Amino acid sequence: MMALSNSSWRLLQPSFFLIGIPGLEESQHWIALPLCVLYLLALVGNVTILFTIWTDPSLHQPMYLFLAMLCGIDLVLASSTAPRTLAVLLVHAHEIGYMVCLMQMFFIHAFSSMESGVLVAMALDRYIAICHPLHHSTILHPGIIGRIGVAVLVRGLLLLLPFPILLQRLVFCRATVIGHAYCEHMAVVKLACSETTVNRAYGLAVALLVVGLDILAIGISYAHILQAVLKVPGVEAQLKAFSTCGSRICVILVFYVPGMFSFLTYRFGHHVPHHAHVLLATLYLLVPPALNPLVYGVKTQQIRQRVLRVLYIKGWV
Repeated sequence: MMALSNSSWRLLQPSFFLIGIPGLEESQHWIALPLCVLYLLALVGNVTILFTIWTDPSLHQPMYLFLAMLCGIDLVLASSTAPRTLAVLLVHAHEIGYMVCLMQMFFIHAFSSMESGVLVAMALDRYIAICHPLHHSTILHPGIIGRIGVAVLVRGLLLLLPFPILLQRLVFCRATVIGHAYCEHMAVVKLACSETTVNRAYGLAVALLVVGLDILAIGISYAHILQAVLKVPGVEAQLKAFSTCGSRICVILVFYVPGMFSFLTYRFGHHVPHHAHVLLATLYLLVPPALNPLVYGVKTQQIRQRVLRVLYIKGWV
């Protein structure tokens, strides 16, 4: 088997085997229930927000357009992860084709990068709206918003496209069992018996470039926002602003912290229980898509009013 080429390997071993949650095989069907609830919440919440913004022209403003981008990305991100994970946990559909695995891995990482980019754009929008309100409409006009959306999309595609390309040059000459619930880049790389230095180095460079720069930009934006909020007269106005910023910062942390934990665990966390790592890595891809519509949508008065109006017209409330 060690002498086989990549093409020969794919002919004889056309699939990987996803374990699910290693060490918790007996209780995986119970673990699947909250994951299923999170996925349904993500679908309903993001589709509702997208429909509301799409059908209401008064919401075609920078903040809501960026929110629509975030909802679209979250739908793809959750749908790239949850169906396969639930199939593994509930009906033991452990086998996944080689190309399907690479496609799932590409979509998960590419759209995670896009979500990070949109979070930067949303932080920039709030910074301009609060710190430079008179210039908000002139700076973030529709043309600029469109260019930002294209830049986020292109960055995600171009930076992550080498992942599956580089993986195809590896030789897999031992067990093809992935100790994970979905096809994660480093989980697949670790199965290779050929040299993986390029794959590891490129993965590290992308993580530092995307996450490092994006967190820096978000941090600078919210530091300026909080500085401006402290200058606002009136305790009530300050508390309202802090509440809004605080909830958004919490969502941002929920997105970045588990992702960084998973990334660092693959490289340095040899003493972290594997089942805890896999659980957190799975939740990291499902909790933000389920949480974002609540924080960015329900807590935004204009969207909340329009959603309630639609439900009232339909006779659901």
